[in-house]
Amino acid sequence: MGKLVPKSNFWLENENGEVVLSPWRITLLEKVSETGSISGAARSMGVPYRLAWQRIREMEDRLGVSLVVAHTGGSKGGGASLTPEAEEVIDRFHRFLQGLEDVVEEHFRESFLE
Repeated sequence: MGKLVPKSNFWLENENGEVVLSPWRITLLEKVSETGSISGAARSMGVPYRLAWQRIREMEDRLGVSLVVAHTGGSKGGGASLTPEAEEVIDRFHRFLQGLEDVVEEHFRESFLE
């Protein structure tokens, strides 16, 4: 048997089965923070602005909190930044994933390497 590497993908849904948080959505929020705009985040992820905006709105609606604050005008035009709630969601999701990745790795070792 060749070398095997475990891979997993976890996301969180609401009671209606709608995706609320996923690695892709968390990356989108992080890119908003890095680029200072939704359009910059969309561009860096190779997706249309409309899709990025829709996913942010979905997260906000499904979580019941604001995640992104849009800034209009100014000499550089507009922009966007994350709310403290968004920063907390990002941190919690990363902790959630790290714990699961550790469990997956341990279970993989027990199942395939021992």
